[in-house]
Amino acid sequence: MDNNIGYIKLTNFQKFQILIKYFFDRIFAFIFIVLLLPVFFIISLLIILEDGFPVFFIQERVGLNGKIFKMYKFRSFRKNVDLSNVYTYSKDPRISRIGSIIRRYSLDELPQLINILKGEMSFIGPRPNLPFQYKELNDIQKQRYLVKPGITGLAQINGRNKIKWEERINYDLIYIKNYNLLLDMWILYKTIFIVFSGEGVYEK
Repeated sequence: MDNNIGYIKLTNFQKFQILIKYFFDRIFAFIFIVLLLPVFFIISLLIILEDGFPVFFIQERVGLNGKIFKMYKFRSFRKNVDLSNVYTYSKDPRISRIGSIIRRYSLDELPQLINILKGEMSFIGPRPNLPFQYKELNDIQKQRYLVKPGITGLAQINGRNKIKWEERINYDLIYIKNYNLLLDMWILYKTIFIVFSGEGVYEK
């Protein structure tokens, strides 16, 4: 795998594989939404019982080619808390009881299946930045938006939130530069074990 990052030029074969991925992303997103409707209902009910409405946390993120979209998550924060600090930590008092459980096992990310179905995200790719974070990236780093952002990615299987910000971006760029469908399959395989272990949920 080539780890030397400069300006990235995707090959025609890589672009073709990415188009295939996007096609199957939407098909599988629809299937998973249908299959997981009972899980959506249970999590929604638990959030409402503990802390009322709303069920979803909706936030502007940066997507493909720098385009802004609204990303969906199950609400893990308590109502009326200060969210000016976007980073979370272990035993963060802003996080509800059900919120800490769904965050540990990444269940709060399930509504992003809606974003995938809408064509705004992919199952695998760089995690989408907040707009202010995007503005802080240099031209090389902004290449992480040559592909759609994902629910999981190379950075997530190499430390998740425990690694430094610059390292996460570098992993994203390595992923894009070396993109192929086999790499996606390997990331997906590794993600399953990391999700069940609950590792790396909070910032270092």
